[in-house]
Amino acid sequence: MFKHTKAFSSFSVDDLQKAKAFYSEVLGLNVTNNPMGLIELHIDGGDKVLVYPKSNHTPATFTILNFSVNNVEDAVAELNSKGVRFEIYNEANLKTDEKGIARGGGPTIAWFKDPAGNILSVVEEK
Repeated sequence: MFKHTKAFSSFSVDDLQKAKAFYSEVLGLNVTNNPMGLIELHIDGGDKVLVYPKSNHTPATFTILNFSVNNVEDAVAELNSKGVRFEIYNEANLKTDEKGIARGGGPTIAWFKDPAGNILSVVEEK
């Protein structure tokens, strides 16, 4: 039924203007206003992602967007310089170093949050 259909993702935030500034100025994405009062994130090589305001927004407890990068260490350093702080995990099945980078047991990856508390990641593509 949906084999030849395009799809897009969406997620909520509590403050659309803060989200627009973060995704455009900090992450460097092309962000446009949508006629329905939403913003659209334009991801290179993909379709748009819609971001919508929700007055009773609850941050996602899972990763909503993964950004493929050539080098996670470099991406973490660049985002740190822009004020982004990475999550530190010390759980049985998930451990990161002091920079917030998980290495081994899967892809090299680091997680951070947007201003609404949604979880994002940078993941290294080999």
